[in-house]
Amino acid sequence: MLKIDNLHVAVDGREILRGLTLEVPAGEVHALMGPNGSGKSTLSFALAGRTSYEVTRGTVVFEGENLLALDPNERAAKGLFLSFQHPMEIPGVATMNFIRTALNAQRKARGQAEMSAADFLKLMREKAKIVGLADAQMKRPFNVGFSGGEKKRMEMLQMAIFEPRFAVMDETDSGLDIDALKMVADVVNALRSPERGFLVITHYQRLLEHLKPDRVHVLAKGRIVKSGGPDLARELEKSGYERYTEAA
Repeated sequence: MLKIDNLHVAVDGREILRGLTLEVPAGEVHALMGPNGSGKSTLSFALAGRTSYEVTRGTVVFEGENLLALDPNERAAKGLFLSFQHPMEIPGVATMNFIRTALNAQRKARGQAEMSAADFLKLMREKAKIVGLADAQMKRPFNVGFSGGEKKRMEMLQMAIFEPRFAVMDETDSGLDIDALKMVADVVNALRSPERGFLVITHYQRLLEHLKPDRVHVLAKGRIVKSGGPDLARELEKSGYERYTEAA
């Protein structure tokens, strides 16, 4: 589904990813772990198409298509979703209008009919209950005045509404309490299907206890240095990344 081969990415002229190779088949959840500065967020931004992240070498194929040749909006229309580590606030833009506009832009790009305001409101209220957001929060400017946990719930609300083909989750669990952590896992598990894939970037094994990923990968100094099953995450929780950083 997503195949990354020998990916090199530079930011402000400094190379961050140095030959990263990774494949996530459809129907699987893969976890990506690694120390700070290893390139985890760089990978997520490069996949989403952030312009300041320059791909200098390598390929990314998404469902048989060259992902790097697509603009960010085209990648989203193809079904690629990024959950941000630090979601931004957008003052003056109503939450419901923002999400409905984004959803209908994707539907239009796929040749689907736009969703009416009434149908969208029904869908949003249904999904908001799942992630623990109140109606009043939907009427506020997007993420403005939200706590860190509420912003992460808003990310999960968007993922539940958009139902992407492939989701990249950049440390969505960071700063969440136990209940919110379980909510994130519940949303991912509810969306799991043979046609959908996930790349979950995390520092902590506690989220993976709920997700039960198919594969766990260790990223150090810009490349994948170890891959394995869920036991690898438990090992990292106990021993840390030092041995893998030294190997890289």
